[in-house]
Amino acid sequence: MARSLNKVTLIGNLTRDPELRYTPAGAAVCTFGLATNRQWVTESGEKKEEVEFHRIVAWNKLAELCAQLLKKGRKVYVEGRLQTRKWQAQDGSERSSVEVVISDMIILDSKGAPEEVSVDEVPIEDIPSDIEEVEAKTSKADAGAKKGSSQNDNPSEEEDIPF
Repeated sequence: MARSLNKVTLIGNLTRDPELRYTPAGAAVCTFGLATNRQWVTESGEKKEEVEFHRIVAWNKLAELCAQLLKKGRKVYVEGRLQTRKWQAQDGSERSSVEVVISDMIILDSKGAPEEVSVDEVPIEDIPSDIEEVEAKTSKADAGAKKGSSQNDNPSEEEDIPF
């Protein structure tokens, strides 16, 4: 018997904020749009770009995480499977939609997280050049802490501290 595979991997940007809903049974469902771009150069040297729009669906805990963490414009990696849904519209016509039901999502940018500091933002003079410099700064800090604290006449009590 031949094997089959239904697997989709996309990297793109959200086209809208996620929408979180719950089924009557209480399962979380999150939907959002994802845009992927493809660029190429024609034989005549003209640059072309094509955009594809994908409907993404997440279920249960992943749905709640997507609704909480994602916003329009964020760059994400999603992995899942293709699913075609068919229904009858109000006018009686048959409608269908292809969507990607995801099983994994990774945020690829840092929008909305200004508290994170990248290594590039740390001034170079604040980065110790070697271990001796780190130990020297640590020793100075320890000495300053001891000056500010009350002096202990019994050094054996300091050695009894379990940490």
